[in-house]
Amino acid sequence: MIEREIDLETDDGTMKTFIVHPEHDGPHPVVLYMMDAPSIRPALFEMASRLASAGYYVMMPYLFYRGSDYKIFGEEDAEMHHRRELMGSVNPTNVLGDATAMLDYADDDPDAADGDIGAVGFCMSGGLVVSIARAMPDRVAAVASIHGAWMVKDTPDSPHLNLDLVRAEIYLGWADNDATAPEEEMHEYRQCLEEAGIHYELDFLTEAVHGYAPPYGTNYNREASELHWERVHSLFRRHLR
Repeated sequence: MIEREIDLETDDGTMKTFIVHPEHDGPHPVVLYMMDAPSIRPALFEMASRLASAGYYVMMPYLFYRGSDYKIFGEEDAEMHHRRELMGSVNPTNVLGDATAMLDYADDDPDAADGDIGAVGFCMSGGLVVSIARAMPDRVAAVASIHGAWMVKDTPDSPHLNLDLVRAEIYLGWADNDATAPEEEMHEYRQCLEEAGIHYELDFLTEAVHGYAPPYGTNYNREASELHWERVHSLFRRHLR
C-alpha cells in the first residue's frame, strides 16, 4: 500500500491531504474521503486504508485548515470547543474549492484513474459530498453520506436543494434519534431526492446512533458500520470499477 502526505494550495490556504492507494494494478478510481467532526485520527486512517485496499485512490483532506494547523484532537474541553468553532469554517460552498484542488492533483498523478470519481462523507461531511456531486456532475458518479449532519439547512447552498443537478447515485445511512439530522428532515430529504429523480438508497438505522461507523468511538455500532461498508463497496463497484 502506498501512503502519502501532501499539501495542496486552495484559495483559503494550505490543505494537508493524505493519499492511500494500492501499489499495484493501477491507476485506481479516485475517492474523496471526507472527515467527520472529530477530525482525522487513527480510526479514519484505518478506514481510508480499508477502502483503498479494495482498489481505490483515496484522498482524505484536513478540512479544518482554514482555522488550524493539522493536529489530532484530544477529548479535553478546550480542544472540543475549538473543534466546534472549526466546524463552522467548512460549508457546502467553500468545500468545492477543496474538491477542485484534490482533483487537480489527482489528474496529474498517473496512479489516479481519469474519469468518474466517488466521495464518502461522515457527520458534517455527509452533506458536503452531496454538494460536491451537485457542483461537479461531470466527475462525481457515486457518493455516500454516512450519519450525515445538517443535511437540510436554511441556506441557499443547503445539500437538499437543487438535487436535479446531481448525476451521481447517492447512498445515505441515516441514524435514528440524531439531533443533527432529525427523522422529519430525513423524510424531507427523501422527497427532494425523489422529486429530482435521483437514484438513491437510504437505510434508516433504528438500532444505531450518530457516529456509528468509525471504529473505537463511543457510538461505534459494528453491525451498522459493516452495513455501511457493504453499501459503499456495492455503490462503487457499480459506478467506478
